[in-house]
Amino acid sequence: MSITVYVPRDSAALAVGADEVAAALQEQAAKRGAKISLVRNGSRGLLWLEPMVEVVVNGKRLAYGPVAPEDVAGLLDAGLLEGKAHPLALGDIAEHPYLKNQERLTFARVGITDPLSLEDYQAHEGFAGLRAALKLAPADIVQQVLDSGLRGRGGAGFPAGIKWKTVLGAQAAQKYIVVNADEGDSGTFADRMVMEGDPYMLIEGMAIAGIAVGATKGYVYIRSEYPDAVKVMEAAVERATAAGFLGDSILGSGKAFRIIVRKAAGSYVCGEETALLESLEGKRGIVRAKPPLPALAGLFGQPTVINNVLTLAAVPFILARGPKAYADFGMGRSRGTLPFQLAGNIRHGGLVEKAFGVTARELIETYGGGTESGRPVRSVQIGGPLGAYLPDSLLDLPMDYEALAAKGAVLGHGGLVVFDDTVDMAEQARYAMEFCAIESCGKCTPCRIGSTRGAEVIQRLQAKPAEAPVQAKLLRDLCDTMLNGSLCAMGGMTPYPVLSALDHFPEDFHLAAPKHQAA
Repeated sequence: MSITVYVPRDSAALAVGADEVAAALQEQAAKRGAKISLVRNGSRGLLWLEPMVEVVVNGKRLAYGPVAPEDVAGLLDAGLLEGKAHPLALGDIAEHPYLKNQERLTFARVGITDPLSLEDYQAHEGFAGLRAALKLAPADIVQQVLDSGLRGRGGAGFPAGIKWKTVLGAQAAQKYIVVNADEGDSGTFADRMVMEGDPYMLIEGMAIAGIAVGATKGYVYIRSEYPDAVKVMEAAVERATAAGFLGDSILGSGKAFRIIVRKAAGSYVCGEETALLESLEGKRGIVRAKPPLPALAGLFGQPTVINNVLTLAAVPFILARGPKAYADFGMGRSRGTLPFQLAGNIRHGGLVEKAFGVTARELIETYGGGTESGRPVRSVQIGGPLGAYLPDSLLDLPMDYEALAAKGAVLGHGGLVVFDDTVDMAEQARYAMEFCAIESCGKCTPCRIGSTRGAEVIQRLQAKPAEAPVQAKLLRDLCDTMLNGSLCAMGGMTPYPVLSALDHFPEDFHLAAPKHQAA
């Protein structure tokens, strides 16, 4: 009888030698006459322990990590297949404190199942939401999503059910579901982990959305830097179609839905929904003016639901367990959970799924283990490269859309990038302006020209401290123009990191702290 051994196929694990570890396990096990069944699972999100090897012993999954290829022979000699002691032993991985205290709704299967096994997926509640949806009227599906409180996980936080209701009410011969998987924000990787580690969950969420609004075709727009995610999604779509979960008659219901996977063109601005639509249509990825809204005139001019990966990935749970089961998590208007991603100068980088309301400090200290450098945390950027920089004094804010907005910050896609006390915040502000200048689609003047002038103003401020007050005023005026005059969030949000750096770290700009500065 063979022993089941798991080695992740996630990109993060592959980058540190997971394929080589898997090959070494098979080779060394064969030499010892040991029969193993090797399963390539997704990552559990403990990225500092990758590649992590798990072995099933008495129904428990005992983990070892991080494992290098040269560790494999010694692990097998020490009794890896029996779960015996070793310096790399982590014990029952389900009891690891990093995992044990999470609320994994969206990531319940990631790292546990074989990503491409339909049998594995269905054994862990897979397609239960789709089967439930097929028994409901479209309006009732939409109502369940509304009742759950699910908001867009891509950053804007717009209620998903309202968007779906708009598309359901639109009259058109063809409607579309489009997944924004162009995950370009620094410090974010949750979308990739879903697509590589539990692709059928996204497929199921898309199919439910299609049934709910009357769309028969869906597109997954995946960033070009995610080749493994593209391969896994393509394979999953092919298998789901062959098994009848997609196609002209889903599970014999007579309701059609097909999915096409598209690789993005490598542009950050294509993460903006209208630029994404332009790119999908084969055009240059530049922002469209709104109105009309994509919900009424989106892909190829037809009504279109555009949702982020994590938004649609949450839908199967809502339909399978009911909207209240999802809404019971979270706080205020932020219901459910969010997979937070810890990156930057942090000891334990990885993914932590928690209900809204957890604080940044808890995420960084309890889960992340503090800074990798061991120095004090000075600043945390939340919400990607266009997110605000929060000082240590604001890290006890709850991770909630409204709580952060009240402090001029955004939750975004849930990415946290940590900086210690050696960071130069003026340099970080300059980087934000330069990033915008490089990635701008160029359609509107505040973004295209404002970002270039902004970088120049910060450079002058850095070079001539005596002129700092005058340059800082000019910088704030420029940010106001970008914030209120840009066509999309690219230019409209670039002021967030700049203004937050000015407000919370004035000394880095050769400025005295204002008397009214928020604590």
